[in-house]
Amino acid sequence: MDDHNTPVSPPSGRRPTLSQVAAAAGVSEITASRALRGGGLVAKATADRVQAAARDLNYVPNRLAGTLAGGSSRQVGVILPSLSNSVFADVLNGLEDRLEDAGYQPVLGISNYDPAREQRLIENLLSWRPAGIVIAPADMTEASRALLVRADLPVVEIMDVDAAPTDMAVGISHHSAGRAMAHYLLGRGYRRFAYLGHAIDSDLRALARLDGFRGALGEAGQTLAQCLTLAGSSSVKLGREGLARLLAEAGQPPDLVYFSNDDMAVGGVFHCMAAGISVPGDLALAGFNGLEIGQALPVPLTSIASNRAAIGIEAARHLIERFTGGTPEKISDVGFRLIPGKTA
Repeated sequence: MDDHNTPVSPPSGRRPTLSQVAAAAGVSEITASRALRGGGLVAKATADRVQAAARDLNYVPNRLAGTLAGGSSRQVGVILPSLSNSVFADVLNGLEDRLEDAGYQPVLGISNYDPAREQRLIENLLSWRPAGIVIAPADMTEASRALLVRADLPVVEIMDVDAAPTDMAVGISHHSAGRAMAHYLLGRGYRRFAYLGHAIDSDLRALARLDGFRGALGEAGQTLAQCLTLAGSSSVKLGREGLARLLAEAGQPPDLVYFSNDDMAVGGVFHCMAAGISVPGDLALAGFNGLEIGQALPVPLTSIASNRAAIGIEAARHLIERFTGGTPEKISDVGFRLIPGKTA
């Protein structure tokens, strides 16, 4: 029997090696390594044979060894502040699809909007020598920023384009999104406004939207009659409880409540349903993000679509261009879209 077709089984209990894969495929170790990395110098038939041998032996490449030897990592560090709602999950889906198509794997860390934790995640991910970093910053420390500047690899800051990035940025202007909502609501005739949000001291993008909203009202000679922010992450439960509290504390009820996020606004709709408050007849509501749940309500939510999947896709494009020697633009604004809805 031809030795090239003879299966090579690793010793019992031992991890299969590259040399065993090469022997099973009838090629050199260098050729097997190139084939498993997707190298273009290996003929397709040979690459297919190597891949089949690797599958038969349950071989898993040691990516770290190649990185330590000066090779390029196929991992991309991704740091997000939360996965408690679908906002960042949608971004991650768009990012992951494009990266995997290009042969890269995201490695995820969650900062929980904690700058110190975010810094530790950056340090840990950089120690594994990733090909690049994608980060939705919480409130980045000077040490974190210095780490990214000195990392000598592509870094994409996502979600926001208002601040100057360390390297590249992909997202939207949250300040402009707040202004756009204020202009729309003023045009609808509302004049007595309230704001209900989660802990915006740790969510700078929500704070930027509030600043834009408040600024546009001021230019029109209007102010926020109430501004209530509650401890904790944005959630439907917090929105429902928060609106009950805001209305109980109001001297004169507002015409409209602007929420920091759609999940908070959905909670507000639920409070109105339970309390017999007509929306928008008695009270108008507006949110941000354009979440599917908000548009599936009996009265679709007035909101702004933040183009989350597009942010992930665009961030991946920036990285892949840099990996292949390109020079993508420093800042990419994917834009937002106002959803008129029916709640305002």
